[in-house]
Amino acid sequence: MSAGGHFQLPAPHADRVDLLVVAGEHSGDEHAARMIRELRAAEPQLAVAALGGPQLAAAGAQLLHDLTASSVVGLVEVLRNYPFFKALFAETLRWIAAHRPRVVCFVDYPGLNLRLAAALRERGLSRPGGGSIRTVYYISPQIWAWKAKRRFTMARDLDAMAVIFPFEPACYADTTLPVEFVGHPFVAPDHRPPVRYDPVGPILLLPGSRRQAVGRIFPPLLAGFRAFGEREAIVLYPSPEIRDVLLAAQPPANVRLAPVGEVHDGAGEPIAAAAVLTSSGTMSMHCALAAIPGAIAYRANPLTYVLGRLLVQVEYLGIANLLLREPMYPEYIQNAATPAALAAELRSCVGDPQRRARTAAQAAQLRALLSVPATGTAADWLARQLR
Repeated sequence: MSAGGHFQLPAPHADRVDLLVVAGEHSGDEHAARMIRELRAAEPQLAVAALGGPQLAAAGAQLLHDLTASSVVGLVEVLRNYPFFKALFAETLRWIAAHRPRVVCFVDYPGLNLRLAAALRERGLSRPGGGSIRTVYYISPQIWAWKAKRRFTMARDLDAMAVIFPFEPACYADTTLPVEFVGHPFVAPDHRPPVRYDPVGPILLLPGSRRQAVGRIFPPLLAGFRAFGEREAIVLYPSPEIRDVLLAAQPPANVRLAPVGEVHDGAGEPIAAAAVLTSSGTMSMHCALAAIPGAIAYRANPLTYVLGRLLVQVEYLGIANLLLREPMYPEYIQNAATPAALAAELRSCVGDPQRRARTAAQAAQLRALLSVPATGTAADWLARQLR
């Protein structure tokens, strides 16, 4: 498929399409694949196609295009690849109109997926637009943090939604959209956690996955670890580009850089850690569920931070803190992320038995909050949408 975007999605293998899954990022591919594996175990005759990635293909979906290989982050990258995404969008709509899947399930990735849902309604293809195709959504955009008004257009464009945080159905209570909590993928029985707690393990430093953010967050994490002055540290990074940013901060010899793939590809064992200094992203949730004590440090562009405080209406940055309604991971934002403050947190994490016990109790509470409810898993929910 050319960079200019002149391509055509293949025809479905079967004479019908029961389900089309659209998952644009690696995490969405992983979560959707778990759902499809469970669904096809119960209904092996189901004809599933996907715009997704290798994990959806391995789960038995016909992969029409590897969206995970095309996924980009940031305005500049999106604009640079605009012709491709415009062609992909048009071709996806053409394919759906031609092959009429019974259900289209959007997974996360709201930049593309919400636009697709609106276009399907506008063209009269989906049930909200008077057509026959049921449009459903798995893993809600974070409307509880920002762009809350999206919930009304989502209610207009979708038939149903499944969410992974127990507080999210209430965020849609003033809309007509049926929203169901189905449990979090990180507490699924077959989930392989990338980290585990070890009281004599190294310190884990997790600055994130986006270049600019890592450039701002890694130096204070590193300075806090240096001020702590004990043990070794491991830094997980998702790409060679991020590794270059980490090396620019000149980490000392006792700080090892490790690619996330070592633990995420199923071949490696979870990385053991006694404590963590982390940004507020997905990995902080992995660490919280693994009962690794730690703290969150976050630094943004000063103007971005000021605007963010005006737009983002949440008490905490860390999702574990939001779920528990208390700081499991104390948050050090902007200039509060000093070497002395972060070093003090690490000393507490490794030296205070009460801190470790409290973290373990909070992790158990988190797992209980995020467990699959009596109404069933994401696959159970999707099976109901297909009936």
